[in-house]
Amino acid sequence: MTGDPIRVLFVSTGDASRGILAEAVLRRSGGDRYVVASAGVTPAPIEPTTLAVLDAAGIDHAWAVSEPVEAYAGQPFDYVITLCDDARAVCPLFPGADQSIHWGYRDPSATPGDAERLAAYERIFTDLGQRVRQFMVLAERQAVANA
Repeated sequence: MTGDPIRVLFVSTGDASRGILAEAVLRRSGGDRYVVASAGVTPAPIEPTTLAVLDAAGIDHAWAVSEPVEAYAGQPFDYVITLCDDARAVCPLFPGADQSIHWGYRDPSATPGDAERLAAYERIFTDLGQRVRQFMVLAERQAVANA
């Protein structure tokens, strides 16, 4: 792939788990081919289980911070990906985001029981990993076609 990096914004309700997990996967898999961020419609502190899942996967998360979606207002993105129905309903439009994508995931923090909650986070992390890798193939093909 040549040219400018592909700019991606993940949007969830609080940017406390799903957005951070998706951002981490794309940062790791995409490297400098991508500029990636995540934001929340109503930002909340990052869930400790989110960080534990990233630690277990060996992914550095020193960069991770929950930010409001408004912090990215006016910035151009190639793709804006909403990760839950609530975020999809209120996500603002972004300049240049020709592709708005919705991947609906339930909030893993709402899962009762410690073991069950951890399993929910791990499942979402795995699912997001697969989806991000599929997305990368399509996004990079599109970037080459547009070059």
